[in-house]
Amino acid sequence: MITGSIVALVTPMHADSLDVDWKALEQLIEWHIEQGTNGLVAVGTTGESATLSVAEHSRVISAAVEISNGRIPVIAGTGANCTREAIELTESAKQAGADACLLVTPYYNKPTQEGLYLHYKAIAEAVDIDQILYNVPGRTACDMQPKTVLRLSCIANIVGIKEATGDLGRAAKIIAETSSDFAVYSGDDHSARELILLGGNGDISVTANVAPKLMSELCAAALAGDAEKALSIDRQLLPLHDAMFVESNPIPVKWAVGQLGLMSNALRLPMTQLSASNQVEVTQAMKDASLI
Repeated sequence: MITGSIVALVTPMHADSLDVDWKALEQLIEWHIEQGTNGLVAVGTTGESATLSVAEHSRVISAAVEISNGRIPVIAGTGANCTREAIELTESAKQAGADACLLVTPYYNKPTQEGLYLHYKAIAEAVDIDQILYNVPGRTACDMQPKTVLRLSCIANIVGIKEATGDLGRAAKIIAETSSDFAVYSGDDHSARELILLGGNGDISVTANVAPKLMSELCAAALAGDAEKALSIDRQLLPLHDAMFVESNPIPVKWAVGQLGLMSNALRLPMTQLSASNQVEVTQAMKDASLI
């Protein structure tokens, strides 16, 4: 089981061409390994999966696996609102050597709960790799209910869920009613500490892009049951958690990582650069966390 602080990794791009910056990607992954990040998600929401071609998507995953070289688990973002496409991406990630796949609920289509069950069941049966469900209704307009999660948790290679609603009651229910080998990850940095203390297994984190060492320490403390230490770190990071969502993710986080000198802050349309007023807020949050 992958536990701890799992960064939802940004995808660096060249400022001029907006092509993927492979050198910066390597630099980022090496930095995360050095800083103590426990795992990474390649090409998730924060990795701009929506604006990468299928070929780029697969290549970023392959590159992450190659660069990591077994030193840190790589979870590949392979979700889609087309079941066939999700199977294709998941198979590609398996061939690349990813440790697991993260599959967002089908967006825009608004499937029923039975449709969600059959979608994930089909992917799990088609590709023999560990698969993690991903529920983020605020972005997908699709909310996977706990009963559906419980049904899916009985499928052998569906091994966990990233629950990004921030609803701790829902997370507690899933933790209580699934087996101990089914992982529950926070997808909401604001409530990640509390979810882990409830029995969760880690945080798939946006904030970890900017503060990997602190997020790793926070998750380690919470996993160890050290609520006081986890709270202390979380208080330091709270302004940063807020700042990462002053505009749509990944606009603020790419700007912040750019300020650390690790890459350009370039994004592809329709995403735009962080506004000047919000740059002030993000900068202050980074200062409050002693990152700059």
